[in-house]
Amino acid sequence: MALRNPVIYGNRFERSPDHDYGQSMTLAGAAGKALILTVLLVASAAYTWYLFVNGEDVSGFLKVGLIGSLVIALPTIFFPRISPFTAPLYVIVNGLLYGAVSAMGEYLYPGVVMNAILITLSLFLITLFLYATRIIRVTPGLVAAISIATLAIALTYLVNLVLSFFGMSVPYIHDTGWVGIAISAFVIVIATSNLLIDFSNIEQYANEGRPKYMEWYGAFGLMVTIIWMYFEILRLLTKLASSRN
Repeated sequence: MALRNPVIYGNRFERSPDHDYGQSMTLAGAAGKALILTVLLVASAAYTWYLFVNGEDVSGFLKVGLIGSLVIALPTIFFPRISPFTAPLYVIVNGLLYGAVSAMGEYLYPGVVMNAILITLSLFLITLFLYATRIIRVTPGLVAAISIATLAIALTYLVNLVLSFFGMSVPYIHDTGWVGIAISAFVIVIATSNLLIDFSNIEQYANEGRPKYMEWYGAFGLMVTIIWMYFEILRLLTKLASSRN
């Protein structure tokens, strides 16, 4: 699962050694690629949702999604040129994963999935508006604050993963009480804040005329953040639903 957006965070575009100046990245191109990836994500999620509804065992897709995400994401981060091929694969395996997770969540708590989708979309559009109108400016200080908070979350999740092998977990992060809910809300704020940096970096490097394949790479980075946002929102909503039961 995406704990942060490691893709277009910082100067990853800048590390591309080759540049075909005849085919340069554009904002419209990156937006178009993001739309294509969104369609693939939804389609693959619908597939595992359909299987679950029809009584099929979808637990295998959880492992495929978790392992596949890591296997596909790491090479893409370090070799952006392969992103036109790996970005679609990344969203497909995540769609299989979160389609299964969403179907399970909807079965237990009807209505949480649609609410999670609407909240994710709303936060994305609000953040895009705030960035486009420059109501919020991406300053070095803001980037540092978001980076530190994101790193703290990533380390906490990593520790929790290690502890899970010994039947333990980091206190409160899975709780349905007010502390656990507050933690989830904080993580959602940080995840959403990463979009500001995504937008800023994509705009900056599109203006610099980076290679055309970086449109796929930029779209890939956005999807990493959006998928993380959706998961955290879904988790918060299931906590709220569970606390009422």
